[in-house]
Amino acid sequence: MAAPPVVVVGVGMITPVGLTTAETAASVRSATMLFAETDIRDQLFAPFTLAEVIELGLPQLSKELGEVPGLTGREARMLRLASMPMRECLKPLNPTVSPGLVLALPEMQTALPLDSNRFLQLLAEQTGNAFNLKQCAAPHVGRAGGLAAIGQAADTIRQGKAKLMIAGGVDTYRDLYVLGTLDLEKRVKSAIHLDGFIPGEGAAFVLLASRAAAQELGLAPLATISQVFQAFETGHLYSDEPYRGDGLAMAVERLAASGTAEIPIAEVYSSMNGESHWGKEWGVSYIRSKTAFLPDHPMHHPADCLGDTGAAAGPIMLGLAVHGLQTHYHRGPCLIYCSSDRGQRAVLTAGAP
Repeated sequence: MAAPPVVVVGVGMITPVGLTTAETAASVRSATMLFAETDIRDQLFAPFTLAEVIELGLPQLSKELGEVPGLTGREARMLRLASMPMRECLKPLNPTVSPGLVLALPEMQTALPLDSNRFLQLLAEQTGNAFNLKQCAAPHVGRAGGLAAIGQAADTIRQGKAKLMIAGGVDTYRDLYVLGTLDLEKRVKSAIHLDGFIPGEGAAFVLLASRAAAQELGLAPLATISQVFQAFETGHLYSDEPYRGDGLAMAVERLAASGTAEIPIAEVYSSMNGESHWGKEWGVSYIRSKTAFLPDHPMHHPADCLGDTGAAAGPIMLGLAVHGLQTHYHRGPCLIYCSSDRGQRAVLTAGAP
């Protein structure tokens, strides 16, 4: 029996090149990038180049959060990043309705590990209780975690446990410990580390509903999403196992064979961030599932414009695909895939509503 369809009925995002979905989509489509040297220095005392959301575009912390003891700079920035896109995502919804939330958080931890339950409580305060704290969780991390969060939220709807759910991710690399660790690993792109990535930041959310709930609440479906398929790459960046690209290839094969996704795939959104490591797995995936793709499918990797947005990457790419389908500059269906540093891989498709 086919899984009941889940539709996207709201999208919100904030990125280094846009404070809304429409702004980000226009910037990415025109290949606009916003990379700049910062006042943070690497081990050679050269300034780090980051992709950051303009400070004037970020809302301030609520007064209550400004007085929370032990709030780290990274937590404060993530709370500020998340509040505007959540409001944008919920704009079509009656404000009296409070959906549940599944959230993805950073894979790279700082010196003080993030307490996900505490962060959700702080986020509820920052957003004016825009979501239902009794039906929320933040179990996923990293790039693939953003798609995993969408998959968990969609499954909650398919199982009849909720009519509406918010899913998304928020991340920032602007942290001295995180940047210092990546610099020691030679992963941050610089004049001497050419095979690296530009650290970025951002937040994105999608509002999901069953088709029946969307009709009942008068919400216009923007796109239909498939189930999320996941796999694990044993030869990941931090593993001693050989890197074969099997993880992503397996996830794509499962999606293509599931019958829950539209085939053939017309366009692809990838979390590739500029490091050469990530190219191999896509080559393996495409070769093994070539018949699932149109021969002339274009590839999109928004990190070229946004930098690496970590846990926000999947929700951002889904939002961009949905916007492209709505405004008819994308063909459907679109495959969105994400790969985390430590092996997790996740894929889904977005198609016409």
